[in-house]
Amino acid sequence: MRTLTTATTLAVLLSSAALAASPAFADSSKVLPVRSTGDIVVDGVHQRVFISDPSNGKIVVTDYSGTVVKQLTSLPSVNGLALSADSGTLYAAVPGGTDAIVAFDTASATESARYPVGDQTNPEYLAFAGGKLWFGYGSATEGNIGTVDLTAPEHTVSLAQDSTSPWYSAPMLDGAQGTLVAGMPGLSPTELGVYDTSSGTLTRTARGNVDGGNMRDLAVTPDGKDVVVADGSPYYEAVYKTADLTAEGQYPAGAYPNAVSIAPNGSVAAGIDTGSQPDVYVFKPGSHTAVREYDFPSTSAGGNADRLAAAGLAWAPDGSRLFAVSSNNDGVYSLRVLDGPTKAATTVTVDAPASAPRAKKLTVKGKVTSKAALPAGTKLTVTRTDLDSPNGKSLPSVTTKADGSYSFTDTPPAGGKVKYTVAYAGDADHAAGSGSDTVDVSRDKPALSIDNNGKVYAYGKNVKFTAHLGTTYKNRTVEIWADPYGPDKPNKLVKSGKVDSHGNLSVTIGLKRDATVTAKFAGDARYQPRSAASTVGAQVSVSTSVSGHYKSKSAWGQTYYFFHKSKNPLFTTKMPYYPNRAQKFEFEVYYQGKWYPGDPEYFKLGSDGVSKVSYGGNHSEDVGWRLRIRSSYINSASGDTVNSTTHGAWKYFTFTS
Repeated sequence: MRTLTTATTLAVLLSSAALAASPAFADSSKVLPVRSTGDIVVDGVHQRVFISDPSNGKIVVTDYSGTVVKQLTSLPSVNGLALSADSGTLYAAVPGGTDAIVAFDTASATESARYPVGDQTNPEYLAFAGGKLWFGYGSATEGNIGTVDLTAPEHTVSLAQDSTSPWYSAPMLDGAQGTLVAGMPGLSPTELGVYDTSSGTLTRTARGNVDGGNMRDLAVTPDGKDVVVADGSPYYEAVYKTADLTAEGQYPAGAYPNAVSIAPNGSVAAGIDTGSQPDVYVFKPGSHTAVREYDFPSTSAGGNADRLAAAGLAWAPDGSRLFAVSSNNDGVYSLRVLDGPTKAATTVTVDAPASAPRAKKLTVKGKVTSKAALPAGTKLTVTRTDLDSPNGKSLPSVTTKADGSYSFTDTPPAGGKVKYTVAYAGDADHAAGSGSDTVDVSRDKPALSIDNNGKVYAYGKNVKFTAHLGTTYKNRTVEIWADPYGPDKPNKLVKSGKVDSHGNLSVTIGLKRDATVTAKFAGDARYQPRSAASTVGAQVSVSTSVSGHYKSKSAWGQTYYFFHKSKNPLFTTKMPYYPNRAQKFEFEVYYQGKWYPGDPEYFKLGSDGVSKVSYGGNHSEDVGWRLRIRSSYINSASGDTVNSTTHGAWKYFTFTS
């Protein structure tokens, strides 16, 4: 709610050369360590922003980027702030039992003086006018205006400067050119009073109720002739003449105005407290049509938009930045730094074809719009970003027509995603702006293959896989990935490299499970990405040993194990373990020249991969019969699908008496 004095403006002009040479920066936002905000002032000489936090009893000091550099604490309920004309001293109104105006050296951000104003006076608001520091003070029914005479050696404090005591409680103050304006916050209708301070004393020149209520902020124009008031209603910031408080105009911001700040050059920033409209509106001197609007995004988990804090706007004295305090639904406050606020926002649209063939001419068109019209012939820069120029390549600039439209042609040399970015650099009246659009430019399909698809190999076999890549543009690199079956084994890059002069790249892989082996080509500027897969099988290793026999010998063309009829044969099978894996156990009997199967059974493997099966029963009936058993892994039926079906060898046996 601060309006800078002429002396402050001169001090800033003397120090602004370095700022003018600084590069432009984008709008930014940083979190503030506060639970509330009361007032905000900007020191252009030291490039510091001061924000009072009544709830925490402190003043937060940030630099121009919003980074907190210091916190001034032990200031219970501190509210109003004012900056001296030379930006050397910050003054803070501290009620809450302290009842003092506290001064701080701005260069060091340390307390330099304290001026008690009387017990239970509750000073709340500060303003400079006529060479004196004025403060609004008082609890309910006791409002008035006091002063600290900073020109007197003892810095005299005087109370009750309006002898009629017209204010219900502490009035909000602002001043310029010897004129001090007071307003009663929070009441309806809004009460305003105007005082002449040029003589060093307070002389009321106008007083009355104005159209509106629930005042949240006010600011006096640099020439002292008008005051702009942010009332909760009506839905605009109203302007009144300080001479007689007659209506002078309005700044049409929106519903629930809650903040106003005026720059030394007369630019006005008006803010509102609603989540459904832009939060801040900027008006250039003499204009009542917003040249710039700012709509704060949401920073809370709930998604509701952040909202401007009451009296939460302040200009950098040179007008290069506008500082705004916002809060979200989670009670988190942020300082938003708005760059070049009096420059009209510029929108650049870019419309390129969704797709296009490579090496063929295409047309890109668009339009540049701004609240402040741009002249025909405005220069725009064009950049093409593609696979050949990932950092962007400058194309010939293009100029706008009278309606802001433009078009240009280009022949994209590279395929894939091709982005065209069109940018306007901005000028004294227009903010920079840019836009982009992406074209999917065609690329040829390369030949890519990998061998061995469909083959099945023995367990642990080292298999050579060869990928073959056909013609490409620049990229000759192929990756080979091996993805063993089963969720416990990840897809793994086994080789990456350039193919040889024949287009081949080979790798040897030890196969212990079924696997998908994939060759991948990432593509280049003229050939699209490609992959080719080969699915191969890996058997398990199956071994079965026989025990309990009294002899083994070759008979009937096989090796037979002989058992006494009193002995149960034990068959021990071993194969690679996998969770819930079972072996298929088959039994057959030979009769009249042919083997006849019994009912097979599945037996789970132990964690060591071993399964033991004892062949029991009355073996007296088995004497003389030729028998055989076999252990197998059956894909899926054995409890998993990570290997290919594998049959073990038949084991032959018979019983004797």
